[in-house]
Amino acid sequence: MINKKFRSIRDGFGEALVEVGEKNKDVVVLTADLKESTRVNLFAEKFPERFIEVGVAEQALVTIASGMAAEGKIPFTTSYAVFSPGRTLDQIRTTIALNNVPVKIVGAHAGLGAGPYGSTHQALEDITIMRTLPNMVVVVPCDFEEAKKATKEIANNKKPTYLRLARQESGRVTTPNSPFKVGRAEILRQSKNPQVAIVACGTLVYEALLAAKELESRGIETLVINNHTVKPMDERTIIRAAKTTGSVVTCEEHQIDG
Repeated sequence: MINKKFRSIRDGFGEALVEVGEKNKDVVVLTADLKESTRVNLFAEKFPERFIEVGVAEQALVTIASGMAAEGKIPFTTSYAVFSPGRTLDQIRTTIALNNVPVKIVGAHAGLGAGPYGSTHQALEDITIMRTLPNMVVVVPCDFEEAKKATKEIANNKKPTYLRLARQESGRVTTPNSPFKVGRAEILRQSKNPQVAIVACGTLVYEALLAAKELESRGIETLVINNHTVKPMDERTIIRAAKTTGSVVTCEEHQIDG
């Protein structure tokens, strides 16, 4: 499916967070002076008693959240990805990952979508940083609908989780009825005799589908995988695709190292 109706991935997160908060009173939200940008203003308006504005103090942001998680809460922390995990790695590793507490670290404006802000705001190392941490789950939704599904699922997974959000609007690849499960990649397009498997996550899933359509117009049959969960990786699906096609291309809005 390729739908040219564009919506922001972070909007999907913001809307789903309100739904999650309505169902579970243990869900709390903390942000580092980025309420509107990370779309948690919707939650703050609905549940002001469960919202904490930490201010420009990212390391305190995740450490406070770890304490709340240890006492039974389900904290979502939001900042730009260059700040968290960019500035908060030590605190995330020590107080969240090693203790295996269910803090949801939301890194917004990840990748190149924050381009106008300059290289200091372009998080291109965050996936690698987070996937190396013990117990950490890493999810990179591809569009508005998938961000909603991911937010709802990770709220209940009882694991430390990194949710990577793009700033820019993205074409809608999935629908409300599309399957989604953390840890399971989805095949979005498969020709009869695919010659190449394209594996992508985040906003590049849409671009991968456009590329597949172009390739097939040139006689190159394809298989496109939405690998929204970087950790735990669905190795079985990817290995099967590699064996089927004999050729794999990955599309990542990230450093190739790692």
